[in-house]
Order: sequence, then structure tokens, then C-alpha cells
Amino acid sequence: MGRVIAIDLGTKRTGLAVTDVLKITANPLETIETSKLVDYLTQYFQKEDVETIVLGYPKSLDGTDNQMTPRVISLKSRLSKLFPEKKLVLVDERYTSKMAMQSMIAMGSKKKDRKEKAGNLDKISAAIILQTYLEQL
Repeated sequence: MGRVIAIDLGTKRTGLAVTDVLKITANPLETIETSKLVDYLTQYFQKEDVETIVLGYPKSLDGTDNQMTPRVISLKSRLSKLFPEKKLVLVDERYTSKMAMQSMIAMGSKKKDRKEKAGNLDKISAAIILQTYLEQL
């Protein structure tokens, strides 16, 4: 039984989250430079059994495409060619950044810390995307 990994693609940084082997919990994994994403995934897949890749699918609040939508579609196409054995799924990611920020506040993170630790926001957003996917199973 393989894990599920979620990707919250950004222009500079990308947040990653992964399930446990039983696919019960979504856990923040890493925030990496977007330019290094494919190399990171290649190495990660050599160490861990991952069966599904979940991509956050960015849309505007009214449901139309936004500036990141074509980038995610392009990444999905690239990943499907590089990792044809992996299932690829798009999950609506509207509100995930806001929810991630609210989670950081609820955990007691101070405003200064939230600004300095933007990478945490990315991987928490990825975990929320992953949790959304798990709830749909």
C-alpha cells in the first residue's frame, strides 16, 4: 500500500505533504524551491512507495482559472510522463492558504513568526489539500 503525496505549487516555493502508510493522516512534509520539485520527487519516490500524487488545483473564487492554473496543468502533464505508474489527481485548493494561516494562528504562531516562516504555510496548505483528498475517498 503506497502513500499519497500532495503538492501545493507556487512560483518560488512548493509545499509538500504526505500520508502515513495507512492513508489515515495528512502530514506536512517539506517546502522546497519550485525549480527543484521534480528532482525532489524523483529521489523521494526511490525511497518511499507513493501511489498517488495530488495536485492543488488553483481557481479563482468564481471558479475560473487563475494565473497558476496553466502551471499546474503543465506540471500534471510532465509528472504523468515522468511517473506513469502514479495516479494523478487534481483537488480544488481555493481557501487552503487562508485555512493554513488560520491553523498557524490557532497553534499560537505569532505574526512575526508567520511572516518569517512562509515555508510552513506552503506545506500546511499542501496538508490541507491532501486532507481534502482523503475525505473524498
